[in-house]
Amino acid sequence: MIGMRAKRWGSRQTAFWLVAVVCVWLLCSASALAQDNVPTEGPGAPQSQPPTPDGDPLTTMFHHAEWDHWWLSGQANFISQYHPTFTSPYQGKNSLSPQAQDASSRVLTLFTGWRATSTTEFLCDVQETGGHGLGEALGVAGFFNLDVVRNPTLSKAPYIARLMWHQIIPLGHKKVAANRNPFNLFRELPEHRMELRFGKFSMADFFDVNTFGSDTNLQFMNWTVDNNGAYDYAADTRGFTFAALLEYHAPHMVVRFAEGLMPKVANGINLDADMSRARAENIEVELDGRVLGENPGIVRFLSYVNHANMGIYGQAVDNFLTGRTPTPEITNHPLWTTVKYGFGINFEQPFNDWIGLFGRWGWNEGQHESFAYTEVDQTWQLGVGANGTRWRRRYDRAGLVFVSNGISKDHQKYLAFGGYGFLLGDGKLNYGRENIIESYYTLHLWRGIFPAAGLQYLVNPGYNRDRGPVIVPTLRLNLEL
Repeated sequence: MIGMRAKRWGSRQTAFWLVAVVCVWLLCSASALAQDNVPTEGPGAPQSQPPTPDGDPLTTMFHHAEWDHWWLSGQANFISQYHPTFTSPYQGKNSLSPQAQDASSRVLTLFTGWRATSTTEFLCDVQETGGHGLGEALGVAGFFNLDVVRNPTLSKAPYIARLMWHQIIPLGHKKVAANRNPFNLFRELPEHRMELRFGKFSMADFFDVNTFGSDTNLQFMNWTVDNNGAYDYAADTRGFTFAALLEYHAPHMVVRFAEGLMPKVANGINLDADMSRARAENIEVELDGRVLGENPGIVRFLSYVNHANMGIYGQAVDNFLTGRTPTPEITNHPLWTTVKYGFGINFEQPFNDWIGLFGRWGWNEGQHESFAYTEVDQTWQLGVGANGTRWRRRYDRAGLVFVSNGISKDHQKYLAFGGYGFLLGDGKLNYGRENIIESYYTLHLWRGIFPAAGLQYLVNPGYNRDRGPVIVPTLRLNLEL
């Protein structure tokens, strides 16, 4: 049975999250009780969540009085997966095990924020992660569970995931309504504006976002569905970095640019603070407008350039063929700075209020080592996302997607000769593209309780025609506190 091997929490983590949940509950309860004693109009008045058409006024476990200056909420996501035995005539140290296995993961997040002025706010999120992915997240480029931390030796203690200063710079007087959420506490924003964020966050929080396929809590769970697999975005093992992000917002257009820190080694937890040696530039242009019917679509054009201590696949293969190393070793090089770059396109097109089409395309030059996200050099995906409005289940979610991942010729040779990356390595390789189909259905059970079932089918795990296919049924429970 899936998830039966989940480990017991350590006392320190358990105590931390019990305190966090109690704090959320107390604040929400106090806010509700205090509403009779606060103004009902003006900037000091709390805004209650309006009832929904289906009669359920809440999509969170506790009622949140939306105070102007503060934000406090929580989230818990539990994912349990299983795969049966699959064909595997051989395997290496980084192969996904062909024996049947199951694994469960958890991500617990406490969101906090303070809006200091009408243009300045500060955000701080704390996380605790635990559990494991199938095969410790090795052997598959498009891995099945985005919540999995790829380094199982990391401490399980809570950590600061995001800590950022968010500054609005108005460029005009006209205001538009804003969606208040853990990343933005403002109720309205200038239509023309600059936004500056500085601190610790994930590039994937703001780049390559897609309405139908970016949320592992309520939508798809595969690494190369929720993110562009060829986007080797700057991040530590947990997916975060220290960076500065500048955005320009105008009607029907957003331009964003970020400079961030790269890890010291591939998939490393420590970031390199020497920006003369290691850094990442990211730029994205987002355009929206009507293409099909009356519903506006969105297309995003992405490019990135990474500078880091990355190896070169062709050189590692040459060193092996000339007898300098017993196997190709991508890390066998002096401390140097090399450059890797790539491009991506991301689109979404709603057809009506309940269903839409989405997709991504991504490419990077594939000569330099996969360093921060996953081992993908080319990718494309096409999918459909929906909510339950059509069958009177407004807060249900459903989706179906196909994604195809590939790697460069040099990357193929490196793995075929027995080289190992930070994710892949079967000892040899009969190359084929890694093709994945994923589907899910998320049910809004009650308030902030969202159980889900999903299924993934993967052909050629680790780009190897000799292994697989792999079938992965999934159960998920998301709690919005």
